[in-house]
Amino acid sequence: MQFGSIIAVYFVVWWLTFVMVLPIGTESHHETGTELVAGADPGSPVRPRLLFKLLLATVLSVGFTALLLWGISNETLHHYWNR
Repeated sequence: MQFGSIIAVYFVVWWLTFVMVLPIGTESHHETGTELVAGADPGSPVRPRLLFKLLLATVLSVGFTALLLWGISNETLHHYWNR
């Protein structure tokens, strides 16, 4: 697989992983009962912890991409899929 294709696959996997980890550990203002600023949505997160989620998505997507590329290049799986 070419380097540009690997980067494209990683980009797609990273975004999917980031969307999956966004709701982890999120508590809304409504759930915690904290005060809202005028005009704020009660469902907005109190502490979004985006840096943690960005790092978690990056680490997980490296593993998922490696697993996906291994599966694509594995000869045993090619024989199994092409029966």
